[in-house]
Amino acid sequence: MRIRIVDAFTDRPFAGNPAGVVVLDGDGFPPDEWMRNVAAEVNHAETAFVHRLPAESGNVPAADWALRWFTPLVEVALCGHATLATTHVLNRTGQLDGTVRYRTLSGVLTASADAGGLITLDFPTAPLSPVEADPELVAALGIDHRTVLHTGPSTDDLLFEVADEKTVRALTPDLRAVGRLTRRGVIVTAAAGDATSGYDFVSRFFGPAVGVDEDPVTGSAHTALTPFWAERLGRTELTGYQASPRGGLVRVSLHGDRTHLSGYAVTTIDGEFLP
Repeated sequence: MRIRIVDAFTDRPFAGNPAGVVVLDGDGFPPDEWMRNVAAEVNHAETAFVHRLPAESGNVPAADWALRWFTPLVEVALCGHATLATTHVLNRTGQLDGTVRYRTLSGVLTASADAGGLITLDFPTAPLSPVEADPELVAALGIDHRTVLHTGPSTDDLLFEVADEKTVRALTPDLRAVGRLTRRGVIVTAAAGDATSGYDFVSRFFGPAVGVDEDPVTGSAHTALTPFWAERLGRTELTGYQASPRGGLVRVSLHGDRTHLSGYAVTTIDGEFLP
């Protein structure tokens, strides 16, 4: 059985967000402990495990593959970059024919790849609810914020809007405190500082509670960032830049209760599990 490391939301190696991808033999998942151990060994933000599904009938939504995601610590309900990475692997290995449908903890998700390798994910739009900011969390982040919203249910993050792009890029949060005060993570965002930059907004994502101190490019966070910035900027097609040290662009479009996330991916490592 093979494992691949794929850099997602980038068109060049060693940028974007790396994910492990394991295409499983057979039509079931191995024990959870084994998958957690593999994810801990890979030690990237997420490792995806996927297996082909048999034909379905009845009331269960039809899907082609079953997909799960693990951080080095826990299983998560939704992950964008590892889904994009998985779709890239299926496409490169001739196992993707048009649109692929994944059965996941967040329902059936679809993905497709065009002739140039651009992959588009169809994810649920995250509902946004105003909440009171925890003063301890604000202090841990070291920010003056304009807005704080809860995103959920699949993501369960807190989204903070701050004054400008410079503030987002300069963040040095107390990650141990952030991990104590959050469930999954924190998104910090601002409008792009330069209209000619090629993106409309910037963000960073911190998830120490789930074993990801700073995620390089968080596709699932953009299911919340998309409706947030679509309302403020008056457009439903936008580009976000996640300003982590690796960085990556996410093209997004809002379609009501669905959000489309698009980007490229590059395989950097292709190996096999030893007996």
